[in-house]
Amino acid sequence: MNIEEIRDHCIVKPGVTEEFPFDEDTLVFKVAGKMFLLTDLQEPWWINIKSDPELAVLRREKYPEDVTPGYHMNKKHWNTVNINGAVPDDELRRWIDESYDLVVKGLPKKLREELEKALREEKNE
Repeated sequence: MNIEEIRDHCIVKPGVTEEFPFDEDTLVFKVAGKMFLLTDLQEPWWINIKSDPELAVLRREKYPEDVTPGYHMNKKHWNTVNINGAVPDDELRRWIDESYDLVVKGLPKKLREELEKALREEKNE
């Protein structure tokens, strides 16, 4: 996946916004104001994504050269992933979806229900 494909995958999810809260090179995707993915728009290409702590460790073990504890993030819950092609695209998409889902799961019930409703409506279109 490249940066454009990652953006396309993220931005269509219910409640997602994109912004540059840190600097002009760090693109952050949020759902209901909470980060679920960030990336640098300069090479080398990488993303930070949230993960279940056990899965985070397994992913680091499976791809030791390309998945590391989250750079400048909580190392238990975030991974930094090189998007150089070593991790298959379908796996990256699944990890991004899981990151989004983890953040949504932690939202207040009312916000969660609104996002779930939007997702159901989107699927019925």
